[in-house]
Amino acid sequence: MSFTDQYIVHEHDVLVIGAGGAGLRAAIEASAAGVKVGVICKSLLGKAHTVMAEGGMAAAMGNVDDRDNWEVHFADTMRGGQYLNNPIMVEHHAKESPARVLELESWGAVFDRTKEGKILQRNFGGHRYPRLAHVGDRTGLELIRTLQDHGIHQGMEVFMEMTVVSLLTTGGRISGVLGYDRERGRMHVWKAKAVILATGGIGKSFRITSNSWEGTGDGHALAYEAGAELMDMEFVQFHPTGMVWPPSVRGILVTEGVRGEGGVLRNSEGKRFMFDDVPEAYRNQVAADEEEGWRYVCGDKHANRPPELLTRDHVARCINREIKAGRGSPHGGVYLDIGWIKEKLPNAAAHIQRKLPSMYHQFKQLAGVDITSEAMEVGPTTHYVMGGVAVDGHTQMSCVPGLFAAGEVTAGLHGANRLGGNSLSDLIVFGKLAGEHAAKFVKEHGAVEVDQAQVEAHTRAIMAPFDRPNGENPYAIQQDLQNTMQDLVGIVRIQSEMELALNKIAEYKARMKNVGVIGHREYNPGWHTAIDLPCMLTVSESITRSALDRKESRGAQFRDDYPEKSAECATFNLVAKKAPDGSMQVTRRPVVQMRDDLKAVIEKMK
Repeated sequence: MSFTDQYIVHEHDVLVIGAGGAGLRAAIEASAAGVKVGVICKSLLGKAHTVMAEGGMAAAMGNVDDRDNWEVHFADTMRGGQYLNNPIMVEHHAKESPARVLELESWGAVFDRTKEGKILQRNFGGHRYPRLAHVGDRTGLELIRTLQDHGIHQGMEVFMEMTVVSLLTTGGRISGVLGYDRERGRMHVWKAKAVILATGGIGKSFRITSNSWEGTGDGHALAYEAGAELMDMEFVQFHPTGMVWPPSVRGILVTEGVRGEGGVLRNSEGKRFMFDDVPEAYRNQVAADEEEGWRYVCGDKHANRPPELLTRDHVARCINREIKAGRGSPHGGVYLDIGWIKEKLPNAAAHIQRKLPSMYHQFKQLAGVDITSEAMEVGPTTHYVMGGVAVDGHTQMSCVPGLFAAGEVTAGLHGANRLGGNSLSDLIVFGKLAGEHAAKFVKEHGAVEVDQAQVEAHTRAIMAPFDRPNGENPYAIQQDLQNTMQDLVGIVRIQSEMELALNKIAEYKARMKNVGVIGHREYNPGWHTAIDLPCMLTVSESITRSALDRKESRGAQFRDDYPEKSAECATFNLVAKKAPDGSMQVTRRPVVQMRDDLKAVIEKMK
């Protein structure tokens, strides 16, 4: 039987894996350069996890506060990332975000407006000035709608409900990918001169997460297996506010926009506990009382921001502390109250429904709570990974020739902690860069042939579970892994628990070799889970090994046994790479040094 009889074969110049904001923006840019582009998505087009990003996209346009500019945004992002960011990427992001937002507007995006007709911008955690361009609390949905409507006319070919199982390399260079369609289980080979990973996050490795079912770390694991490096994997962001009740919706995101519009956090005693713990670095920027915080929300340039808008890692730890101290809500969270603004606004209910329509309907339909008059129960949820594929700050190419990456699957922009709203502008800034440079790469390099033996070996590996109908249940291993990561490598970490987690991950890897599925390839979710498992295990191991090596608390990593920052740890990023013997090796790499002009920006902003 010939190769083409066994596999459905496609050929493209640039192949994009993922159809969220980064993937679509990359595909648009590559198509505009005149190369043949294919886009693979794990779900249906339009269902990417980007649609769940609600609060807005950060861009220093200065529409609400004219003191804002790229330098302030640069300094805020570097400070939020605890200076482990790649300053080259932070500079690109701060300078180019406004142009990318205006580009979206020119393509049809409909943003909320100021009275003067400019794009309205709201407050968000860690940002000095109102900076988030938004569409109510449905910004990600509008981003995807706009990119799809514009991109579909660019000539790209879209493959929906497909899972990529391996990146193919020939002579160390990308030659294509192997995957299958989730409906029928038919095998596909995509030949490509360059591949752009835009696969999103890793949240499904944890029990409680805001991520959708797709967030199994596929892109991270694909890159790692192909020889790329994973950097900063210890930095997993736990968003402070996810739903906690009812159990069926636990972890679903409650946008930071609620706090940006005046929502406050209270414990079971009714106390705004965030006033009790303001880091020294932020003391001159945080409101002294409720009245000053409210003035800030209303746009008073002379007021300081409320403590609920501190960085996400800090707010999540404060919430976690209240819950553990017995001052939480009945279902294991705390209270987020936006209804209190009726004391300040005569039309508060209508204002809340207009500003936060998705949140209003989400709580009304899923929890039976009217947020205009009742407090929401919220708690931390695994939300975002700052770590990912290490890429060149200018081109977005990894150390594997022809392999590019953009969005949450990459490392560098956010450092130790991401500021809210930087994720959506990240997608459009670096999606554009990845698409632009991937197109340049394919024009400068010819195609390399796909290694058929490699394709067949990967195919045998993913078919093996059918040979073990009485083997390990993939769902049981997945659940055990999620519990291990949540309980032992979560918000607060200590060495003994993470060492136990590593031992458990090794056990799960051994069990995975005996995983079995029944039935056939068509409509087989058990088989899909068996294929997701290696990705989740790779991601979990890289997070745990990196977290063990970073013996300090910085950004999103908080270690109870090393609660302070370490001067030594400020000098390096951690990089995980597959060793020749198949083991995972974590090494230290010096942080990228800032140019003198960028150092001057930091000093100026202080």
